[in-house]
Amino acid sequence: MTTRAPRRDAVENRAGILSAARSTLAVDPHASIDVIARSAGLSRRTLYGHFDDRDALIRELISSGAQRFNAIAESIEDADARIALARLAAVLWQEAAHVQVAAALALDEAHVEHTAAALAPLRRTVAALVRRGQENGSFRRDIAAPTLARLIEEISRTVVPRTDAASTGAADLAVRTVLGIAGLSWRECDELLTAHPDIGASAPTEPKGRA
Repeated sequence: MTTRAPRRDAVENRAGILSAARSTLAVDPHASIDVIARSAGLSRRTLYGHFDDRDALIRELISSGAQRFNAIAESIEDADARIALARLAAVLWQEAAHVQVAAALALDEAHVEHTAAALAPLRRTVAALVRRGQENGSFRRDIAAPTLARLIEEISRTVVPRTDAASTGAADLAVRTVLGIAGLSWRECDELLTAHPDIGASAPTEPKGRA
């Protein structure tokens, strides 16, 4: 049996809903499904034709954002675990800063299980970096690798919603926080970032396979 491709207008409507949800939630994180539908220029009935409820819509936003984050993680290729972790933190922060409210929603306890599943590839990348850094002595060894990777994740969860993304030095703070948890002193962070000024200027790269 052949599966029929979605109609073009249906695909456009779905994309419009997701775009409207991002912009609407950026203004009001508690915006209702009706407000989002109006922002998309669609009826509530049309929106419900694509998503069962508000939570389903937010889960879709989380999934699409996670794909971007996972692709960014795959693009980090520095051999030095310290540099790789710093660059990953910088690029992910800049990406999250553009959608900080949506990122905060994704990290809300109500969606944390879905977020964790969607970001599994990113979590594996962080875990691998932690193991590599511990093996060569770059990262602290007093905490088991899985626990240290989880601490880095939890601290990052805290930084995203509590930091003004537009403030000067926000990305630098995020990078230093992650490196500090990994075991680097503030002097070592200074030396690393001074030697690699491109990390602070890192911008989200296009994920592999995209134009």
